[in-house]
Amino acid sequence: MTALELSSAVAVVGTGTMGQGIAQVALVAGHPVLLYDAVPGRAKAAAEAIGARLDRLVEKGRLTAADRAAAGARIAPADSLADFAGCGLVVEAVLERLDVKQRLFQDLEEVVAEDCLLATNTSSLSVTAIAGPLRAPGRFVGLHFFNPAPLLPLVEVVSGFATDESAATRAYETAKAWGKTPVRSADTPGFVVNRIARPFYAEALRLYEERVADPATIDAVLRECGGFAMGPFELTDLIGQDVNEAVTRSVWESFFQDPKFTPSLAQRRLVESRRIGRKSGRGWFAYGDDVPRAQPHTAPPAKAPESVAVHGDLFPADALPELIRAAGIRVDPGSGTPDCPGFVELPGGTRLALADGTAPDAAAGPTVHFDLALDYRTASRVALSPSSRVDERGIAEAVGLFQALGKKVSVIGHAPGMIVARTVWLLVDFALDAVGREVADAEDVDTAMRLGVNYPLGPLAWGRRLTAYRVAEALDALHDEYPTGRYAPSQALRRQAVREEYA
Repeated sequence: MTALELSSAVAVVGTGTMGQGIAQVALVAGHPVLLYDAVPGRAKAAAEAIGARLDRLVEKGRLTAADRAAAGARIAPADSLADFAGCGLVVEAVLERLDVKQRLFQDLEEVVAEDCLLATNTSSLSVTAIAGPLRAPGRFVGLHFFNPAPLLPLVEVVSGFATDESAATRAYETAKAWGKTPVRSADTPGFVVNRIARPFYAEALRLYEERVADPATIDAVLRECGGFAMGPFELTDLIGQDVNEAVTRSVWESFFQDPKFTPSLAQRRLVESRRIGRKSGRGWFAYGDDVPRAQPHTAPPAKAPESVAVHGDLFPADALPELIRAAGIRVDPGSGTPDCPGFVELPGGTRLALADGTAPDAAAGPTVHFDLALDYRTASRVALSPSSRVDERGIAEAVGLFQALGKKVSVIGHAPGMIVARTVWLLVDFALDAVGREVADAEDVDTAMRLGVNYPLGPLAWGRRLTAYRVAEALDALHDEYPTGRYAPSQALRRQAVREEYA
């Protein structure tokens, strides 16, 4: 099954931001486009708004004047759904209410031809449920674009329970022909991106609720140590706390209140107070021309130790000894076999160990946990979590050591798994679980997470770097700390760990 022919008209129902964006994508690709909105006058205004955006593309040299003129001749508002009789594809971007969408597609089914592809842009509702009342649900698919649709490349092509393979393939090939990067997804709550991304928000919120660190510090650690483009607090302020919380709650309820998807009470209170982010002027942070940006906690300068001893294997922080030597600090050999979990011994006897899912106080002696980094060579910040038995000297030596490596240091509270590490472990687990349940294949999962939410690595690629065995071991330790089921490794992760161990 090939992509929709360019001569076939594409109709878009709903002319908000997303509807306009989808219409623009189809229009620039070369299709005739019809716009419809239940509110009189909105479709005409949307067509004019799209035209204005195309004019700006011409000004920027990204669209020729001739192509702009041709596109302008191909877009038109529709007076009613009856105008869609000759369309090859109808995409819906209306209110996220199941009854509204079901009624719309039942009405469309009375109008369009039998070979017309019907698609919903829903981000939170079941594609299967929307298509449930239709006489011919086989031609119904999800086409989930990401906002802004003209700029973001990812499109999730979602097959409902009754979707024909030919319809899903045609939708996939059409999105690809439009210059997008489509990925296939089964009809599961959150599809690929919104399902797998939940821990990125949830763990930050949990750490905040436990008063481990403030939002600005958590954001900074995930950006500057984990390599994420934005921290979860600033990102949800941009998305809108109401929108993000609604998606989280929808996924949680759709999974029958599975503890892995539990929403945050702190975020609920933020929404209830109408502090919903940039669009309201305040969310986790305040916004305005004269409002300074919230700053993360950064430790003051401390003296670096003259020498340290490295014991055992620091994987995946094995770059540290080289960096320590390059900073002019002597690295003495320690005891321990190369394949055992290692640590850096500071002069005062404190151990500096990579977060492993246990609480710092669970260690035999004074221990400071440091967080996982995407790349310790380029990371500009590191978080430290000291046990209650670490004295001021031990903290100062740990801070000074990382400062000597050119890192800013954030000392946070008692945090099993730290910030980056527990977030990444769960992303890996969620991704493997999605592949194991055939939500999407491995390549599509990593593609979706890189393009849909701009992660520095696909979670499966990150899992290969860390190894499934170590991720499962760390989550088991977290599960011991929080025995609610939230951190229990999935069966897919456990199976992958066994495969790696015996490979």
